[in-house]
Amino acid sequence: MTVTWEELGWERVAAGVGRCRLPGWDCTAGLVLGEGTALVVDAGSSIGEGAWLRERAQQLAGHRVTHLALTHPHFDHVFGAAAFAGAEVFAAVGMDAVFAYEREELRRDAIRNGLPAQEAEEAADALVPPRHLVSGEWTLDLGEGRQVLLANVGPGHTAHDLAVLVPGDPEVVFCGDLVEESGEPQAGPDAVPSRWPAALDRLLALGGEDALYVPGHGAVVDAGFVRRQRDELAARFGVS
Repeated sequence: MTVTWEELGWERVAAGVGRCRLPGWDCTAGLVLGEGTALVVDAGSSIGEGAWLRERAQQLAGHRVTHLALTHPHFDHVFGAAAFAGAEVFAAVGMDAVFAYEREELRRDAIRNGLPAQEAEEAADALVPPRHLVSGEWTLDLGEGRQVLLANVGPGHTAHDLAVLVPGDPEVVFCGDLVEESGEPQAGPDAVPSRWPAALDRLLALGGEDALYVPGHGAVVDAGFVRRQRDELAARFGVS
């Protein structure tokens, strides 16, 4: 019997492309299916949540998750990464240094935001630097004619923001927390506010007017929403 995206807790966004809104922090994870391949975008907030994502992604794909893309180094997007053992992991240049030298701050931030201390410690200890670091753009071939573009569009929300463009009709752009729909975009101590509007300009150039934009938190949005959020951020931070 064929299992649907919805039965496994995913929302189908386009052919072979879906996303899942995770409980707790309303964080989005994405899934792109290829020929014998499966790309997951972001890993959830704990190793247990990452395992949940991996299991359901593999049920849909019919095979293991082969690739993992991390959009930025915040605990709710990366602490599940250890659950994807064997996957090729991609992230923006600099994420390796964050994982190597700033994992204690990631652990503390997770606990401050409500992740149980034991889960935070376990996830932080298990972080492994991404193998593939994207400095500009990286085309990922998932087979069966499906290619995905990984683009280092930051800095903005952090110094290491990666977007994932899935060509098709419609095109789909996974934005990470450069875009948020369920609340005002969060600018923490690692944000680069003066560069954030320009990062959204690059995001819009990547996807174009007709793409669907999947934010790090909240519902799928269109280019008009991204543009309005870009202008609000520019006004908020006093940049053009």
